[in-house]
Amino acid sequence: MSKVRANKRVLLTMGDLCGIGPEIVAMALGRPEPGMDAQLCVVGDVAVMRRAMTWAGVQRPLLRLTSLQELGDLPPNCVAVWQPEGLPQGLLDCAIGQIDAKAGAAAALCIEAAVGAIQAGSADALVTAPIHKEALHAAGIGYPGHTEMLQALAAGSGAALPVRMMLANDELRVVLVTIHCALRRAIDLINADSVLETLRIAQAAMLRFGIAAPRIAVAGLNPHAGEGGLFGDEEILHIAPAIARARAEGLDATGPFAPDTVFMRARHSAAHPGEFDVVVAMTHDHGLIPVKYLGVEQGVNVTLGLPFVRTSPDHGTAFDLAGSGRADPASFKTALRMACQLLP
Repeated sequence: MSKVRANKRVLLTMGDLCGIGPEIVAMALGRPEPGMDAQLCVVGDVAVMRRAMTWAGVQRPLLRLTSLQELGDLPPNCVAVWQPEGLPQGLLDCAIGQIDAKAGAAAALCIEAAVGAIQAGSADALVTAPIHKEALHAAGIGYPGHTEMLQALAAGSGAALPVRMMLANDELRVVLVTIHCALRRAIDLINADSVLETLRIAQAAMLRFGIAAPRIAVAGLNPHAGEGGLFGDEEILHIAPAIARARAEGLDATGPFAPDTVFMRARHSAAHPGEFDVVVAMTHDHGLIPVKYLGVEQGVNVTLGLPFVRTSPDHGTAFDLAGSGRADPASFKTALRMACQLLP
């Protein structure tokens, strides 16, 4: 993957301020590492970020930007913060480690502002700190998570934009057909068209990752991938036909494989090169449990199908650690490096 040019701009949203989002953002910018080679700017509340830098022990000066155009003239070793208009007042009064509607509203507004800036050409990529779904709901935000919100913002008033969630680390990549919905609903959403669309999105993503001939494994939905229809017929009716259509288009997609073994076959390590480059899984927990089990500190959530690069850590708000200075920024740093790597 190509190295990002110095004039590329990556925005980092602060996430839910009652959780660890502001702290891990501060840690990432306060102690940058190789691979974070872009102009970086936090989209968030200045007072919240100043407090987070104190908690995180970050000594660098905070510089408030009035415009993202100022990113090109930053002094060295500062933390740039762009505070969008309309943030709720009194955010420092929100109780750390608690669900707060104001925190949910602030997190959503920062995401909206960041996407708007990217759409206006003022930035190139987005790395999002964790948000809390209940706080969003309390604020009246009608999206269950980042993925759905970004999908709607990117589509605007146009036709629905097909996006998918991918969770990835150095050993395993998984793309999901369904994400944040009840399991009963997820099963209803699985059909040949939705699976084929996911395969196409996964193929395009792997090409962007620099894999010239992606090998895509498809996990079944039912135990033993349905065992020929004995344990369910989704594989016969929907998943296998989608794979056949994908192969007719030239994709190297195989399966459906039993979901309790395919991830082991795809896992890549020095001692065991993976048989596949990516696994397409039917439901949220089927796909994400194997990746997270390998270690959340290295996992990255990538939203595939957006017209811009978006990554995030693969963990949540960690209310129990917020304000303690003990949050681990490793996954956020990995997400930031991946965003930089994915930029042209």
